[in-house]
Amino acid sequence: MGKPTGFMEYQRDESPTRGPLERIHDFEEFHGSLSEEERRRQGARCMNCGVPFCQSGMLLHGMATGCPLHNLIPEWNDEVYRDNPRNALSRLLKTNSFPEFTGRVCPALCEVACLCGINDRPVTIKENELSIIERGFAEGYMAPRPPELRTEKKVAVIGSGPAGLACAEMLNKRGHRVTVYEKNDRIGGLLRYGIPNMKLDKAVIDRRVELMQEEGVRFLTGIDVGRDVLPETLREQYDAVILCCGAEQPRDIQAPGREGADGVYFAVDFLTRCTKSYLDSRFADGNYISAKDKNVIVVGGGDTGNDCVGTVIRHGCRSVTQLELMPKAPDERSADNPWPEYPRTCKTDYGQEEAIAVFGADPRRYSTTVNRVLTDEAGRITAVETIRMGYDKGKKYVPQPGSEETLACDLLIIAAGFTGCRQYVADAFQVELSPRHTVKTDEGKYETGIPGLFAAGDARRGQSLVVWAIAEGQECAKEVDVYLNGYSNM
Repeated sequence: MGKPTGFMEYQRDESPTRGPLERIHDFEEFHGSLSEEERRRQGARCMNCGVPFCQSGMLLHGMATGCPLHNLIPEWNDEVYRDNPRNALSRLLKTNSFPEFTGRVCPALCEVACLCGINDRPVTIKENELSIIERGFAEGYMAPRPPELRTEKKVAVIGSGPAGLACAEMLNKRGHRVTVYEKNDRIGGLLRYGIPNMKLDKAVIDRRVELMQEEGVRFLTGIDVGRDVLPETLREQYDAVILCCGAEQPRDIQAPGREGADGVYFAVDFLTRCTKSYLDSRFADGNYISAKDKNVIVVGGGDTGNDCVGTVIRHGCRSVTQLELMPKAPDERSADNPWPEYPRTCKTDYGQEEAIAVFGADPRRYSTTVNRVLTDEAGRITAVETIRMGYDKGKKYVPQPGSEETLACDLLIIAAGFTGCRQYVADAFQVELSPRHTVKTDEGKYETGIPGLFAAGDARRGQSLVVWAIAEGQECAKEVDVYLNGYSNM
């Protein structure tokens, strides 16, 4: 601990961001950075706690707190303070395969559990992490380091999201020959097409993929395993196969008029087409679902719903409303939600901030859902009837009669989460699915009931965070390494 009094001397100072009314005119990242001297002061705020809850990665009452990757946070915070960028990077990469991803899109579970945050504001752990990896790339420390020896064992990773990339990165460094199959035209999975560019610049993914290629990982795009390639073929060609194909089956809404209505889209399709058009032609090809001059309703109050809000505002929508089934959370922690539990408090994300700046009001309507979808004679959506929801004695959501309201709607985006992996993948590999429609494995294990076939990430865990997917990929890689070599020193 280089600065024992740092947390008393320095206040939390966050990186500057472009204002909402400025950043809505483009799809570029809007977070800036602190100077190196200012970043050192933020590193100095770390208290080097005797029990660093920030790296605990545990579940309390079903919600995560602390880093699932068990990052060595006090160690690299100290190196940041001492201005030792190489040492900081070395300690960070011990546990996190892709800090440039988590430093941008993680909800900072580490900061939730920061002891400094009990009576003050927590350390800027997420920003410190991002500054370490970005400085590493800028100063040339992130050079390709292919393995010195090859085992000649071959591994196929199906899916190039965060779990698949983490699995591939670790197994390649172990010396195995890894091939990653991706059904889309570009590598990245959820990182590429499920998260808008202003939140995660796709050049960041390209930079990492190029590094992995130089280290020996092979990437094949445009191949939908289970359709374009038979699992039997892969099993013959590879010593191990890992399913990291995500939980891509979107959850639909059950409302009269929804089926067949034109102008209703799942968030994953809306965001995918938007990002692909942006990357292909900066929208010149018109191959995206435009929200320009439309009244938009987004169903779902999570991160994806917020991303949709931010995206339609950049399109130039006429209005945007976000429906949230849950009631509004309190502004402050309640007595039954103490530290270090994840705070069940109301948070306003970037998309909602932009809606407030543009339209002068919070776009969210709490305890509200779609009751009916209204269409014209051509089947085109014209409005949505909403209804307020409450709890019955059995703690189930029930509609409140008399609370119906009709809202104009030209574009309805459903961001209600996912229900598991695609059925055709499970059928093709003949794997057993859990009640949650995820690939079934033994508790704490990654091998399926078929020897040599593994699963990791959302495909096994269910819809989750990028940081959890990376953790799953890393742990699965260790298990695959044991399967291939009989032991692992990862």
